[in-house]
Amino acid sequence: MASDSTLDAPALSFFYSLFDPGKLPPAAMAFNHSANPFLAGQAFWGPVTATLDWCEANYQFSRYIAEAANTFSNIFTVALAVYGAAQSVSEKLPPRYLAGYAGFALVGIGSFIFHATLLFEAQLMDELPMIYVASYCCAILFDTSRGFSLKDSNAKELGIIFAVFNVLFTWSYYVSRNPLYHQFVFAGLLFVTTFRTIYLLRNGDISKRLPQALRSSVARLFSYGAGTFAFGFLVWNLDNIFCSYITRWKNAVGWPAAFLLEGHSWWHILTALGTYLMLIGNTYLTLCIKDDYSNYTVARTAGFPRIKRLNKTKTQ
Repeated sequence: MASDSTLDAPALSFFYSLFDPGKLPPAAMAFNHSANPFLAGQAFWGPVTATLDWCEANYQFSRYIAEAANTFSNIFTVALAVYGAAQSVSEKLPPRYLAGYAGFALVGIGSFIFHATLLFEAQLMDELPMIYVASYCCAILFDTSRGFSLKDSNAKELGIIFAVFNVLFTWSYYVSRNPLYHQFVFAGLLFVTTFRTIYLLRNGDISKRLPQALRSSVARLFSYGAGTFAFGFLVWNLDNIFCSYITRWKNAVGWPAAFLLEGHSWWHILTALGTYLMLIGNTYLTLCIKDDYSNYTVARTAGFPRIKRLNKTKTQ
């Protein structure tokens, strides 16, 4: 049976990075081991250089894929993003929303590459787009003037702030390479987005223009999305903290059933679904703030909500 120190190693190594990231091992949080030393020795991508490694055993099934479940679970993320982008195009929504779904897909693609290789360069392909997309979606919530023309809005100013923020973050994160720094900034952006959404739903001027039923619909979509995202975050932490126990359960159950115990894969699925729901909620909200709310509604296809334009005239 694993000792308490073995159980706590993931959490301890995680918090050590707060004080001195340089003391972490080459792959910080590398609290797992290769289930197939031969494949790991023949790894196509070479040794792990990422500052993060997860509970799933490395190179268990192929020398080309470091973490199989964590890699392929990102297909769900990309599929949701493509679905949202296709709906955005078919409903002739303003280009800003298509850009958001493109960024959403980029996160999934970057995460796929990261978990397949566990290289630091690929880690940046996963983590940096998370910040870019979160800050982009947050910025959109601060453009509440009527219409989608750049002339009569603060979109240009928001664009400059967005660009400067992300350039500074990219540089500082590349220099620090501290995973907690990334996670704190990402969490901060999510909190700002949440509070801004609540503010817009309760704002007096906006409340006068938008019916209560519409605002309730937005609140439900965003709340379900945020709750799903938060549950994914809980699963992610449980997978980190109790990795030694979960690994024994996986070995006892065997594969492929053990794939269901890969907590980080569930994080991908749950946060992708949560992100999609929050995107739909805030897309609906900002469309109705900037345009005539009677032009839009939320429809469902196979249970998934989507924005439906009632007036098919394209909005720039």
